[in-house]
Amino acid sequence: MENFIFGKNAVIEALTAEDREINKILISKNIHADAKLNKIKKLAQEKGIVFQFVAKEKFSPYAEYNHQGVLAQISPIKYMDLDDFLSTPHENESIIILDGIEDPHNFGAIIRTAVCAGVSGIIIPSRRNVQVNSVVEKTSAGAINHIPVIKVNSLTNAVEKLKNSNWWIIATDASAKDNYYDVDYLNMNFAIIMGAEHAGVSKSLIKASDFVVKIPMLKEFNSLNVSNALSVIIFETVRQKLTNKLVK
Repeated sequence: MENFIFGKNAVIEALTAEDREINKILISKNIHADAKLNKIKKLAQEKGIVFQFVAKEKFSPYAEYNHQGVLAQISPIKYMDLDDFLSTPHENESIIILDGIEDPHNFGAIIRTAVCAGVSGIIIPSRRNVQVNSVVEKTSAGAINHIPVIKVNSLTNAVEKLKNSNWWIIATDASAKDNYYDVDYLNMNFAIIMGAEHAGVSKSLIKASDFVVKIPMLKEFNSLNVSNALSVIIFETVRQKLTNKLVK
């Protein structure tokens, strides 16, 4: 089955392989702990990979596979390391930080928009955010192959690293005082943080940001879809760069 590895031995092999990117490991609550299961948990912790105990019913769709109560969700891409990204020179570039995006269709649409707008990378957390899977890959219409996706254990630490590397941080929040088009996006590297529709960007990330912006609304309504909101903001940055001939 696409994007899954079943069984204790197979999951251990995937955890010890250097070229396998694992999004998450699911473990049935009904299986007894043994040496192999303990090894899986230990390796996952060492690599910062999320493992989750779930009801046995979660494994019902995979009854034909010898899953032994353990499966690993595999990413179709290799994630980039943030330190590797920051080790190369960047000038007047942008990246997107996703904070709590759960819908893979939204994620795929964001990737597609980011590539069209010349964004240099996308940062996602290893927890509480959809990872790159087959749905994300398909929704991106191939764009996933044209932009690095950077997975980090802590968005707060990632933002701190970016700031220390002279990146400006721009958070989005519906209650912000400034509109997104009031920011001068020129002559700087900047990261735009987008949060989930129901929760928005976390308070700690808003506090750490250099700018907090909103998209003004003419009617009182919940919000734009996150992928649509990202499109509005990121193409304002493109407009400014094109107007000032900063894009060749």
